[in-house]
Amino acid sequence: MALSGIAAQVYSVRELAQADFAGTMKALKECGYQGVELAGLYGLKPEEIRDCLKEQGLTAVSAHVPLEEFLRDMEGTADAYRTIGCSYIGIPWMGTERHYGGEGFEEACSLLEKISACCRERGMTLLYHNHSFEFEKTQRGTCLLDELYGALDADVLQTELDVCWVEAAGASAVEYLRRYANRCPVVHMKDFRRENGEVRLVALGQGQVDVSAVAQTAALCGASWLVVEQDDHPYGTPMENMRESIGRLREVL
Repeated sequence: MALSGIAAQVYSVRELAQADFAGTMKALKECGYQGVELAGLYGLKPEEIRDCLKEQGLTAVSAHVPLEEFLRDMEGTADAYRTIGCSYIGIPWMGTERHYGGEGFEEACSLLEKISACCRERGMTLLYHNHSFEFEKTQRGTCLLDELYGALDADVLQTELDVCWVEAAGASAVEYLRRYANRCPVVHMKDFRRENGEVRLVALGQGQVDVSAVAQTAALCGASWLVVEQDDHPYGTPMENMRESIGRLREVL
């Protein structure tokens, strides 16, 4: 799979998007982003988001959609994101009770299979996005993330590796991309550094993630889209950081 482009996770600029969605999309396009990953609809109808992205020349790559939305209305939720034009749906997280060893693990796997089938019927692929806690060890020495991906076939659930949280957990993002080669169509590019033991998110290239190695490995391992995400901005403004991050990615690619 050839790399299609670089997208912005709208959660990175969520306050701007809530206040002025169209203006924020225009600003991301001017930064050089080719697509976006949604995190909510910002009070807009799916058709309005679709038309806005089309007007700006942005691809609706994917969307983060909590399990609870699918539990309330699986088909209606999937229809909404298909209307927008998303190719991927990412489950942003699941609590530990829904992971291996938790009482809800089997039920969660069954639910993911149903969501995946619903998405596939509409031409969309289901992903799971990790944080750092999924790298906690189980009693058999594995980690929660590998147990989840091991329990479900690749045609049911693909990866959306967040390289920051992989590294923050003490694992290697490059190694994990290789482990899930051709199962990682969307990769979250995020950087961090530790200050007083705490993870502080920064623009790409300003932290301890080897952005060049990770981005190039992602491309070699089958990534279609690199998605820049920065959950918060302790240094600089959201749009400044998004501009800095795509500039760094362009340099290494």
